[in-house]
Amino acid sequence: MKFLHISDLHLGKRVNEFSMTEDQKYILKQILYIGEQEQTDGVLLAGDIYDKPVPSAEAVQIFDWFLTGLADRGMKVFAVSGNHDSPERVAFGAQLMQGRGVYLSPVYEGDITGIPLQDQYGELSVYLLPFVKPALVRHALENEPEARIPESYQDAVRIAVERMKIDVKKRNLLVAHQFVTGAGRCDSEEASVGGLDNVDGAVFDDFDYVALGHIHSPQSVGRESIRYCGTPLKYSFSEAEQIKSVTVVEMGEKGNVRISTVPLVPLRDMRKIRGTYLEVTAKSFYRDFDREDYLQVTLTDEEDVPDALQKLRIIYPNLMRLAYDNSRTRQDREVEAALAVEQKSELELLGEFYELQNNQPMSGEQAAFAEALIRELKGEHAL
Repeated sequence: MKFLHISDLHLGKRVNEFSMTEDQKYILKQILYIGEQEQTDGVLLAGDIYDKPVPSAEAVQIFDWFLTGLADRGMKVFAVSGNHDSPERVAFGAQLMQGRGVYLSPVYEGDITGIPLQDQYGELSVYLLPFVKPALVRHALENEPEARIPESYQDAVRIAVERMKIDVKKRNLLVAHQFVTGAGRCDSEEASVGGLDNVDGAVFDDFDYVALGHIHSPQSVGRESIRYCGTPLKYSFSEAEQIKSVTVVEMGEKGNVRISTVPLVPLRDMRKIRGTYLEVTAKSFYRDFDREDYLQVTLTDEEDVPDALQKLRIIYPNLMRLAYDNSRTRQDREVEAALAVEQKSELELLGEFYELQNNQPMSGEQAAFAEALIRELKGEHAL
């Protein structure tokens, strides 16, 4: 059985005040085409369908068109809500849509049942876990006196998984939207202070493949079959050098999972260029790339160029960001960096130091312990 794994569509998103709607329609058409070419049985959509909890009418129409296109091509859809989505809005009409093979995660109420599929290797169960946090799981279990009470994201996800009652002898696939410890972030993602939203990949040990969303860079975490597919489009200049793709997952017999990627080609790329004003406005500089791309231009002139943004947009109509890199701006950045350190809490500074030393953020338990220790030390100092 073959699946396309996608996530973080962020329909309706604006980047530096530029609407990404046209680009999103273009890339979704490409995903439909890839699905046909790969002869996939289904699509795993791992959250952040929309960019806002209350999406625009246009964003909803685009998603409706995309779901219809998948269903018309005979591809089942398995989608969960992410932290940017309203779980209630994503779940609307879920029972009706199942008739066309579109499965949407319901609002989390404490129990998740696998969706059974069948192929030549037997039964495969797909589990849909919407974005959960401790408060959500506590609320879902408040009428169960014997239930464990989650104190961290790790607890919340572990409890949610344990309650699925997975048959490990069969093949199991999970679609989820969480931050797994060790994953690398981009500027376009929302980060939790001190890594409090961390989840250890070990909680997913019973699944043959885990289709994750939330992180915008394509990567596997812990093992190859715990994977973030990344966004289909670049949403920040920190992603400028990435090659976006869809992940193709082939589920063979138990223990046999084959993973590959198919690159995506955007309507407009996102790139960074730098040089003096005279350099970046010379035809010899820009003749070899598409001037319609989304650009960040960094000018190295020592003096600001009057009306540089408007002048440059005559050549580069989709210039998103203009910056300067010279002796003055470098000095300003040093001052800003010092002020930023002064404004951060002890926990934020410790979290940044830990990540620098260990190449991964603190786990939820580590952050909670550090926070308690900092409070204790501050209390002793006050005495």
